[in-house]
Amino acid sequence: MMTVRDLFQKIAVNEDLNFLLTNRIPRLALTRFMGWFSQIKHPWVRDASLAVWKSIAHLDLTEAKKTRFDSLHDCFIRELKPGARHIDMSPDVLTSPCDGIVGAMGRVEQGQVFQAKGFPYSLQDLLGDQASAAHWQDGWYMTIRITSYMYHRFHAPYQGKLKRVQYFSGDTWNVNPIALKRVEKLFCKNERALLETEIGPQAYPVALVPVAAVLVASIRLHALEGLLREVCRGPQDVRCDAAFEKGEELGWFQHGSTILVFVPKSFSFVPGMHEGKVLKMGEALMQLPETSSGA
Repeated sequence: MMTVRDLFQKIAVNEDLNFLLTNRIPRLALTRFMGWFSQIKHPWVRDASLAVWKSIAHLDLTEAKKTRFDSLHDCFIRELKPGARHIDMSPDVLTSPCDGIVGAMGRVEQGQVFQAKGFPYSLQDLLGDQASAAHWQDGWYMTIRITSYMYHRFHAPYQGKLKRVQYFSGDTWNVNPIALKRVEKLFCKNERALLETEIGPQAYPVALVPVAAVLVASIRLHALEGLLREVCRGPQDVRCDAAFEKGEELGWFQHGSTILVFVPKSFSFVPGMHEGKVLKMGEALMQLPETSSGA
């Protein structure tokens, strides 16, 4: 007899069926519904929802700070136990801002990067500002995909300051590898935010771009009160000067999605970094210029 997990695994490996069921649906309406449903605190709803989630995903809650959750949403945005992640405090290392799986990575060439092989997009389309895009011309980029069962909060990759937040309203396409190979400029279409930071004494510009997805739209930042989409309903460009320490929590997705990382050309990937690598928040990601020897 086929179990629920077997059914979802079959859907996951069948690209046509996966794309149909996760994208050819009323994405925005379903995402809003899921946002409401996941926050229902009735124990029957909570317990049934968590049981279904555990049956289709390798959900590991042993690292969670809480052992009981008020709702499905409460579990989605769970915090970790103190010490559950090792933060690489080496002064020459930029760390991963989140748990996730490395997707596309490489050099920014002529303002262009890739979401998947053969599917390029421009930084200007993503960031909507040529001045912002210029910071990372000829620099390096990396896509880190946060799957549904992973820890969904993101943290500072180095000591520094959050200087600017730009919010972009948008769609909620699925951001899994199947959709990235079929939907052109997907990241440029989805709801997202540009977090411009300056790190270290040299004030190196580093950008983090949280991208929302189907069922997981809306982003929260500690530096701003409320949901980002509500805060930025008027002006979409927020200037700030919020200091943070390496490893400090910056914010979270309401559920989870993808983080894009952009750094200057003087940085380099740490040895052994490759597409498909599973990362933990705080793990060494890139080397700062003082010790970089190229990538």
